[in-house]
Amino acid sequence: MTVWPLQDAKNKFSALVNAALAGEPQQVTRRGQPAVVVLAAEEYDRLCRLEQSHSATLGELLLELPQDDLEFDRLPLPARPLDL
Repeated sequence: MTVWPLQDAKNKFSALVNAALAGEPQQVTRRGQPAVVVLAAEEYDRLCRLEQSHSATLGELLLELPQDDLEFDRLPLPARPLDL
């Protein structure tokens, strides 16, 4: 992945976009720290579809909860209200 300082990315934005469209994501830094990654829209769409296909549904998450036959233990209620 090519890394571009923000000022260079501004000055050579067309080259940055062309490289991303050619299939190579481009990272832009700000003050030496990674800020954004530019990639082709087609690749972004592919990653979004991939993420959605791996997301568990609510039903799947509920089925993964541990199941047992134990009763829920209740604590006795205090004789008087608690002072908060």
